[in-house]
Amino acid sequence: MDLNQLKKLIKILENSQLTDLEIEEAGVKIKLSKNVQFVPAPQTIPNIVQPQIPQAVSEQPKTEVKKEVSIEDESKFHTIKSPIVGTFYRAPAPDADPYVQVGDTVSVGTVLCIVEAMKLMNEIESDINGKIVKILVENGKPVEYNQPLFLIQPL
Repeated sequence: MDLNQLKKLIKILENSQLTDLEIEEAGVKIKLSKNVQFVPAPQTIPNIVQPQIPQAVSEQPKTEVKKEVSIEDESKFHTIKSPIVGTFYRAPAPDADPYVQVGDTVSVGTVLCIVEAMKLMNEIESDINGKIVKILVENGKPVEYNQPLFLIQPL
């Protein structure tokens, strides 16, 4: 192999994406290598945009009269808290009446609401006899573990 052929092989290697080239001709073995430095591409974090999901419009008439109770001292009321993370629903179905309203009297075991978690509907029951004083979460809103849901005045 002559020098001109060797120069051509070097140019081919430099202009290509190859890193190694090995040729054997007439008992002569030539190995060419590029010294390539790996530069990692900068990682970009994709900007994830959460789609805006329109909230369902309640089709219930607005004839409900809510009794506003002055709650200065919440310590005299029993608090029902969410046992799980999920979505709070006041009724068993969108077109059904709510389980309880402010002013309703409940007993132990009365279903107060549903907290949906991973497509499972978990009924939240009262653990005390009493009167619903305040509903602390809006229908369809997410709730956290141990978040207060209801204030109940013990009877």
